[in-house]
Amino acid sequence: MANQQINNENAAMKEVLIAMHKIGGQVTRQDIRNEIRDSSDVFSEDEVDKTRVSRKTGKQYHPFYYSMNFAVKYLILTGFINTEDNRVLELTEKGRNVDLSSFDAEKDVRPFLEDNNSQELKEKSLAEVDSAKDMNDEDTDEDQWRQDLLDVLMKMNPKKFEFFCRGLLTKMGIDVDDTIGVNYASDGGLDGFGYVRSNDYRTTRVALQAKRWQANVPAPEIDKFRGAMDKYNAEFGIFITNSGFTRGAIKTARQGTRIITLIDGEEICDLVAKYNYYVEPVTTYRLKDFYTDKD
Repeated sequence: MANQQINNENAAMKEVLIAMHKIGGQVTRQDIRNEIRDSSDVFSEDEVDKTRVSRKTGKQYHPFYYSMNFAVKYLILTGFINTEDNRVLELTEKGRNVDLSSFDAEKDVRPFLEDNNSQELKEKSLAEVDSAKDMNDEDTDEDQWRQDLLDVLMKMNPKKFEFFCRGLLTKMGIDVDDTIGVNYASDGGLDGFGYVRSNDYRTTRVALQAKRWQANVPAPEIDKFRGAMDKYNAEFGIFITNSGFTRGAIKTARQGTRIITLIDGEEICDLVAKYNYYVEPVTTYRLKDFYTDKD
């Protein structure tokens, strides 16, 4: 198991660099995870999404998140990634110029961890790994509200969920039509139709659908939605879910002449924060390395 953990971290290091090269600029761990989940040839979406229960805490955790967080730490320690607040990540010159085709974490990263006073990370035992799994993700404490929001949305009654979705869509600048295709569904879905006015005074028709799902939304649901778009001659569509979308669904949404915009649970949280939609910002502080560095 120790070797498997190391292999997972090594594979994650390369996939992190590939993802950052693809999306570029300043990114978060969430951005990287999403890119790996949607595009990686090494980690499947099921591997990224898989959860287990910690024997120590009884809480669920994502094994991939844990491996990826250590991969990011190692890349920071060896100069491939830079971060000032441990949240926003940037490729350094070394990271930007790395040859991804020949990059080998076992040769290019691990031998240099000792030089960065991180031998304890390199030789982390299985006991330490298991005890740290309740961390799950670097952003867990600060972003607990995101999981709380998604949990609440999943439990909302259909009418309140529709109210939430209509309000959020309105915040996004969409004028929802009250007469076309709006109905309560047994799964809490909202089928709607609206209008968007652009800065050049052009108004376009948009088909809307919001569904609560336990699992990720599959491709057939996107096909059904595209059929509804045809019915009302919509010029584009927005599909919102509290969960996520399979790779097949993402591929299907990008096909054809009319692209469907997909908004998953993580982006719902981003939009709620952006528009302060029934949330209240709270200021907190994080101790810098001065307090934790060894003398």
